Amino acid sequence: MEQVNETVVTEFVFLGFSSLAGLQWLLFVVFLLLYLFTLCTNAIIMSTIVLDRALHTPMYFFLAVLSCFETCYTFVIVPKMLVDLLAQKKTISFLGCGIQMFTFLFLGCSHSFLLAAMGYDRYVAICNPLRYTVLMGHGMCAGLVAAACTCGFTAAQVITSLVFHLPFHSSNQLHHFFCDISPVLKLASHHTHFTQIFIFMLCALVLIIPLLLILVSYIHIISAIFQFPSTLGRYKAFSTCASHLIIVTVHYGCASFIYLRPKSNYSSSQNGLIAVSYTIITPLFNPVIYSLRNKEFRSALHRIMRRTISLPPH
Repeated sequence: MEQVNETVVTEFVFLGFSSLAGLQWLLFVVFLLLYLFTLCTNAIIMSTIVLDRALHTPMYFFLAVLSCFETCYTFVIVPKMLVDLLAQKKTISFLGCGIQMFTFLFLGCSHSFLLAAMGYDRYVAICNPLRYTVLMGHGMCAGLVAAACTCGFTAAQVITSLVFHLPFHSSNQLHHFFCDISPVLKLASHHTHFTQIFIFMLCALVLIIPLLLILVSYIHIISAIFQFPSTLGRYKAFSTCASHLIIVTVHYGCASFIYLRPKSNYSSSQNGLIAVSYTIITPLFNPVIYSLRNKEFRSALHRIMRRTISLPPH
């Protein structure tokens, strides 16, 4: 009789902002403005790198790819979230939830490995400057990005398959604003302890392996910098790494807080607040940190603006 009464879940209902019903219009306006600003800044960064030949270097190539990842990353989550803030029925189909989770994980995992590739680029630039153009040619840069995407695709496919092969017969009320791993797992009718541990270990590997590669790169970088004879040279070398280190800290800080906890002791509202930070705020600040702190990028942007509006150079 229990089997007869069970119904297969065909859609999920988002409850992420249900406790803030009176503020949903305000949240819609704030998130929309942040989202538009994120799209604009990333579009400016990508177009500047493409249009200015002085920025056709490995570091800016990786920055353009990072901006592309950030744009796609937010596009997977934010537009649906904005619609749901104004909608009476905040639902997503079972297939749509799977696609959203896979795409989100693919871009997020690829982002982690891309940061490792950017760390390697800084290592070569500082530790092997005379061989930089040879070691970081077009083929190597494209290969590193392809490797990051392959690792991200594999991890996302395995995790998504494990989650959505579980039976969903009970509740369909998702205490989140998008299809993240932990909230969806909680709705599964039953899942083995092995499945949960395996997903946790895979998430840990996706975070730990790139982070270890970054740490190895920076151990060599710091060792090389301390051997520079001049203080100015050390400062310039550190400044080229500062933006990357800030982004690594923010990315791995948020991701570790969410995905490296086997059992969360935090409420759904607290987890939702952290999720807002890495789905909306972090993609906004990452490219801005990289571009606005960089004098070379600002000069390139000024050159393009002068050409665009036909103003004579100062």
